[in-house]
This record gives sequence, C-alpha cells and structure tokens, in this order.
Amino acid sequence: MQATWKPHEKHGELTGRADLPDSVFAFPKERKEPMTDASHVRNAIARFDQTIGVSDEERELAFANIQKAAEYYGVDMTETDWHQLGRTPHTGRTAEDRRESAREAVETKRRRGEL
Repeated sequence: MQATWKPHEKHGELTGRADLPDSVFAFPKERKEPMTDASHVRNAIARFDQTIGVSDEERELAFANIQKAAEYYGVDMTETDWHQLGRTPHTGRTAEDRRESAREAVETKRRRGEL
C-alpha cells in the first residue's frame, strides 16, 4: 500500500490537532495518531492496537504511514507487517468499563469541588 504521510514543517503557530493536515496522521481518514516528530511516531507504534473503529485496509495504510514517518524521523522499527502491531485493542477494558471509570472520575471531582 502507498503511504500518504508527509512531514509537516509548519510549527509554532499551531493551535491544536485541528490545524494539522490529514497527511500527518497514521490514520488520515479518522485523523488518529498524528506523527509530527519521532516521539509521536513511537507513540503511534505503541498505540496501534488501541485504535478502534478502523478496517484492515486502514490499518495497512496506517502501518505504511508509520513506516514512512519512522524512516524520516530516524525511529527504528522491527515490525515488517501491520499484523505484528496488532489488530484489536488489547487494553483489557470493555466500553462499559471505560464508561464506569468516567462516571467514577466525575463523582470524585464533584466531591473535591472541582466541578
């Protein structure tokens, strides 16, 4: 698959993720996992299997984008195929677990007077 990732040279005046072009994301259609430096590339590799709601084709494109960004920023990759990074989230938490955790966090903040 042909990578779509391109380095993003404009820095400093960015106000957030919304200002980045699609071409800097591992998953450009979903705008997930921006890769604007070596640290972000390593993060995209580490979180590859945590990305949900994407097809195998999108994972293949994301892997090609990660490889291209890794080469550009000098990040060593031992993986040669996207399957080596994972296909499904391995966080061990279900959607209901995450919702319950969020509810508990809100209650904690209310008790502390932060909300």
